[in-house]
Amino acid sequence: MAYTEILYEVADHIATITLNRPDKLNAWTRTMENEVRAAMGDADQDAGVRVIILTGAGRGFCAGADMQNLNALATQGFDAAGFAPPQAIDANAARDDVRPDFQKQYSYFPSIQKPIIGAINGASAGLGFVLMLYCDMRFASDKARFGTAFSRRGLIAEHGVSWLLPRLVGMANAFDLLYSARVIEADEALRMGLVNRVVPHENLMESVRAYAAELTNLVSPRSLRVIKEQVWNAQFQTLSEAIDIANYEMVRSFDTADFKEGVAHFVEKRAPNFTGK
Repeated sequence: MAYTEILYEVADHIATITLNRPDKLNAWTRTMENEVRAAMGDADQDAGVRVIILTGAGRGFCAGADMQNLNALATQGFDAAGFAPPQAIDANAARDDVRPDFQKQYSYFPSIQKPIIGAINGASAGLGFVLMLYCDMRFASDKARFGTAFSRRGLIAEHGVSWLLPRLVGMANAFDLLYSARVIEADEALRMGLVNRVVPHENLMESVRAYAAELTNLVSPRSLRVIKEQVWNAQFQTLSEAIDIANYEMVRSFDTADFKEGVAHFVEKRAPNFTGK
């Protein structure tokens, strides 16, 4: 697929997806939505990719929906705005093991079988805030700013944010960010638990890639895949159910090449050579 509003690059087992409308602070469009979904699918299916980074070009990560589209939506309806009404989208047609919760318009990130790290390089608001939350981890530039924006547009907590945000920052902070739609700086986002790390702006991509390289070089791809599935699915499970699944997956892991390699490289005091099998 030829991309027009994103960039897609694979190097050293890391796929980087860059939202690429820098003159609009990477404001979200239907084209961008489709291209990000396609790129995520490509990275998921590519055996050479072990980690995915999502970031933005220029000064912003994603400033939310394109205001021209929002204006058209407010005055003329969905069709004129170029947006479809929110709906379930089969982003995982080739798999029958994906829970329906992870097949919605933006909630498919958890079904991607590789870690997704958000590199938040600037403003993240509205739909940009939604995308960021669905990443497994978030590294932020010290120049990044965050805002839900919804209540100040006469909207509501969109696309599952009411489910996701309290799990990251607690109910009180979630109510604060959603009620007020105030903009917060990176240091407050870190204190809340909204992001994992804050790094100097000029070092953001270097830091994210260094962390991604640790995962690609030192960690079993199979372990990453199973752990991601465990953690996201555990949000719907009791402790007993999570333990039963962990015990099942533990037994399965004993028969894998990656388990044998994990023991061997430790005993032999050498770098691992995991294959994901």
